[in-house]
Amino acid sequence: MSRTPPDALPAAVDRGSGRPDRPPSDTGSAARILLEVGGLWLATLLAIRAVVTAQTALGLHEVVLALVPVLFIYLPVLVCRLRGADSWSYLLWIPALRDRRAWREALVLNLRILGIGIVPWLLAYHVYQTHLFGFSPSWRFPASPLTLVAYHVFFVAIPEEFFYRGYLQTRLNEVFPRRFLLAGIPFGHGLWIAALLFAFGHSLVELRWWHFATFFPGLLFGLLRERTGSVTASALCHAACNILVNVLDTIYGIVPP
Repeated sequence: MSRTPPDALPAAVDRGSGRPDRPPSDTGSAARILLEVGGLWLATLLAIRAVVTAQTALGLHEVVLALVPVLFIYLPVLVCRLRGADSWSYLLWIPALRDRRAWREALVLNLRILGIGIVPWLLAYHVYQTHLFGFSPSWRFPASPLTLVAYHVFFVAIPEEFFYRGYLQTRLNEVFPRRFLLAGIPFGHGLWIAALLFAFGHSLVELRWWHFATFFPGLLFGLLRERTGSVTASALCHAACNILVNVLDTIYGIVPP
């Protein structure tokens, strides 16, 4: 099911419907927007790297790492305030827990994606780990599954989707109109640019050779953002991917339980 691009929506829309009640008050020129997006991305990731490095080097308590999601969430909001724009216009928020309809719709959409992709993913993972790296299933599972789920949903997925798909991708859509369709989902060049920033952002914080591969799930998260008009579905998908990888890495003995 396709949706009308937000560019074509009227200026005043009910906030409760999941659409902006008014457009940003300062869209700016294309060059200005690109400079803002690049500057915000670089400043945020360097700040996060500084936090992670300080925590490790100085032996600080892990509670310091709570600054990471704070930076992902509040720096875009700060930029909106400096621009004189309403951050609600970018649908950065996650619905209240009592908004069962919003969560149910996001969950159902993710279950459909899971149903389509889970078997090929498990087969590819098994071949990848057994034939390339020599790992085999040990059938040990994470020791604290609830903590694992809470961490990836609230500490990782929601803040990162808030930042990359909620603000950066939407801001890029103001420069690159959504002129393409995939399965009825309108998108523009902002989709792959945000996914590229997402992939390289991981390496900017902590370099790993495989970070380039996060570009591809980033495209999926971006399409979910465009499909639903919010970051709820993409955050759930992001968290599910992370949790699944962590569980599989534990089962195959790559990481300890």
